[in-house]
Formats: sequence, structure tokens, C-alpha cells
Amino acid sequence: MQKLPDYRLKLAREFRQRLTDSEALLWEQLRGKRLADAKFRRQRPLGRYVADFCCDAARLVVEIDGSIHALPDQREYDKIRDDVLAAWGYRLLHVTTDEITADLPDVLSRIIAALKMK
Repeated sequence: MQKLPDYRLKLAREFRQRLTDSEALLWEQLRGKRLADAKFRRQRPLGRYVADFCCDAARLVVEIDGSIHALPDQREYDKIRDDVLAAWGYRLLHVTTDEITADLPDVLSRIIAALKMK
């Protein structure tokens, strides 16, 4: 990956400052190596994309999908992003905002399982 342009770093910083409710809930569980002693970064720039959460050591990206991700244009964009990140060796785990608010323990179990799949 090449050096990130300043505008992309600024965008990631802005995303970090205004987390959605579901991002904040999940971040509380991931920050500071709280989950399976894995170091996660939030709003992690990866090339031209910004991953919601990323554990570089496990090459795992956790993406939170809200209702906008059901739109055809967004699904197409997400597919392209997922393919690019997979080509760079990242595995992607998609969770919905509804899953986080309804059953956070299950989401955390799925993340732990994905971390173990190195």
C-alpha cells in the first residue's frame, strides 16, 4: 500500500470522532485488547478504504453494515472493497447494526472465532 493522502487521514480521524451508536458499543468491547487480547484499530485506513475495525495481526476487518448497505449501489461498492481487501490478505466479517444491538455476545463470539482462523 502507498502512503495515504492527507485528506484520507483526515477523513478517518473524522469518522473516529463521530462513531455511530453500534460502532461505539462494539468499540467498547474491542478497545485496549479487551477481546481475546487482540489489538483492534477503529476507522483504519486501508488504501482508499476505511475499515470500521481492523486487527492487523490477524488480518481481520470487522465491518458494521447499517441499512444503507442493502442499497444496490452500496452493495456493489462493498463487494469491490471486500475483493480488494481480500486480495491484500484481509478476511472480512460483516455484522449488522441490528445484530450488535440485539445480541452483542453473539457478535463477539463470531469475532473471536474469526480471530482464531488466522
